[in-house]
Amino acid sequence: MASLTHTAHAAVEAAEERAADAVGGKRRLKIVLLLAAILALDTADKATVAAVAPGLKQVFHIGNTDIGVLVACVSFMGAALSLPMGSLIDRVSRKTVLVATIALWTLAMVVSGTATSFIYLLLTRVALGGVTASASPAVASLTGDFFPARDRSRIYGFILAGELVGTGIGFVICGEISALIDWRWAFYFMAVPSAALAWVIWRYLPEPERGRQSDLGLGGRATEQAQRSMRRAGIEPRRELVLDENPHRRSVWWIVRYLLRIPTYRLLVIASALGYYFFAGVRGFAMIYLTQHYSVSRATISGLGIVIGIGAIAGLLAGGWLAQWMLDRGWTQARILVPGVSLFLAALFYAPGIWTTSLALGLTLLTVGTAALAAANPPIDAARLDIVPPQMWGRGEAGRMALRGFLEGGAPILFGAVSEWFGGGQQGLEFTYLLMLIPVLAASALAIPAYMAYPRDVATASASVQRLKKKKD
Repeated sequence: MASLTHTAHAAVEAAEERAADAVGGKRRLKIVLLLAAILALDTADKATVAAVAPGLKQVFHIGNTDIGVLVACVSFMGAALSLPMGSLIDRVSRKTVLVATIALWTLAMVVSGTATSFIYLLLTRVALGGVTASASPAVASLTGDFFPARDRSRIYGFILAGELVGTGIGFVICGEISALIDWRWAFYFMAVPSAALAWVIWRYLPEPERGRQSDLGLGGRATEQAQRSMRRAGIEPRRELVLDENPHRRSVWWIVRYLLRIPTYRLLVIASALGYYFFAGVRGFAMIYLTQHYSVSRATISGLGIVIGIGAIAGLLAGGWLAQWMLDRGWTQARILVPGVSLFLAALFYAPGIWTTSLALGLTLLTVGTAALAAANPPIDAARLDIVPPQMWGRGEAGRMALRGFLEGGAPILFGAVSEWFGGGQQGLEFTYLLMLIPVLAASALAIPAYMAYPRDVATASASVQRLKKKKD
């Protein structure tokens, strides 16, 4: 027994060492895990509703559209409050905001489990949406300050893995809890890690200085590879967008107008939101569709969901690594090219994966398609930090989350309504999934104009940083 314990302990230590090496050290690993856990909470909650959907339909006598509304209301409330939260994130301690909102998050999950009617549950979900709006703006702002520009694409791959791990927890574990005990206990279960995370953030997450990468034991600030490449190429910034003063006190609407004048920002926000839109629609009805399409049990689908989730995590890590590898070798627009190709491949693999009735073939195609869809996100998020001045990172992410939230919120409703228009059931969902691949292809096409605009927008952000630094000095 002692020998087995020693072997297990050695294996855990070896895994920790490999993980630390992958992100650049143990101090970085701690930050990455905390930021990933924050994103995991949001997606775990949304996936929980999808996992317990059959039980909710039976207890409350509701249909696919009603399930879509339950998922959507969280995203809609989050979208509505994203900009105010982004403004708060740019002004006050991000750590304090996160601890407070996650504590409220925990309370909302417990109350969701006490619902006695559809309207009761809907209202608790609306309240929950209001406290999720701080997550992504805070994570984006902290990522920009903790990690140098050159590393962000790869680091974002690890952080965004939290979204998929959260989806897996909500979809697989909460689905099993719902099947074995009751759907209410799935919500109660989710409150436990939420409370624990609030304490861990308060105890272990540092608050870095804004606008400067913290020294995480790697010798100080790393080379700003992308920005240096722009200067070597002689690319001029957009003079009308170079900041003359710190936008700290500017209104939210001034910030929004400024961000929307950045061509690459507009394109990346739309492309990212369309990808999440498709994933949200698929996720909302995955348990219902897959059990009927392949004629298997919910437990089987929960197990297969782990396989698809592993593929998605592999895609995230591969997308972030590939973009950085290409950037290091002179591909200045790698953070645009990788997402464009990945989104196209996602649609290419998803279409036959949705259509086929072969479980083995379908699982393979859906896993590869999910990996390609996930691979687009780390370079997109890193590119967005490249083109937005650090003083606006929170509000820049909030603008993206506002659009993403409305599209994510609308996706389950639209997917449910369209599927019922097609006749409902498995066949209606199949036609809906295939039709909704069109936005994924549209997101891929947006990479073409973004590829052209990105260098100049990076140069503009760099010029703003240099000008504000000179005025401060």
